[in-house]
Amino acid sequence: MEDKTMVEAALFAATAPLKVEDIVSRTGLDEASVRYALKDLRMEYDFRGSAIMISVAGGAYRMMLRPDCQKFTGVFARPEIPGGVMRTLSTIAYNQPVLQSKLVKVRGPRAYEDVHILRDMGLVSARSVGQTVELSTTPKFAEQFGIGSNSKAAIRKWIEDNAANMRQADGGESAPQDPNDVQ
Repeated sequence: MEDKTMVEAALFAATAPLKVEDIVSRTGLDEASVRYALKDLRMEYDFRGSAIMISVAGGAYRMMLRPDCQKFTGVFARPEIPGGVMRTLSTIAYNQPVLQSKLVKVRGPRAYEDVHILRDMGLVSARSVGQTVELSTTPKFAEQFGIGSNSKAAIRKWIEDNAANMRQADGGESAPQDPNDVQ
């Protein structure tokens, strides 16, 4: 089996992003071969305009759909994150850091359960602030959505760039709400 094929299979089968060291230890390939295969795969997918891409964030690689192709996933696959939970996540991501008390005023009491789900998934972190918690996205959030950075600016730009696709996949729902607009 070719080195590139082994690396591609590892990325396809992985349930989480993989670091070069992970691929080396699990395939028995040397580091240079893995790095070359990753570079070659990324260029190959880009060159042929594939719906698949290999994203890198925080030194870890993952195979995923290109953002402009994600609008088709709802037709063929059941979403991992239910629509209401996704709306809560996008509200947190766009407005982070956001107090849970303000989030509940905008999203309603369901936000408590949504936040619990998102924290269990490792997409949102919370830190105590008085009698509430302040919510922010984690690096796993940026990795899972292929954003490339966990900076507020990068996340906000990604959400704005993908808002039309998000509304279409969500049946026309509005973009993330701003908890700071609560009167």
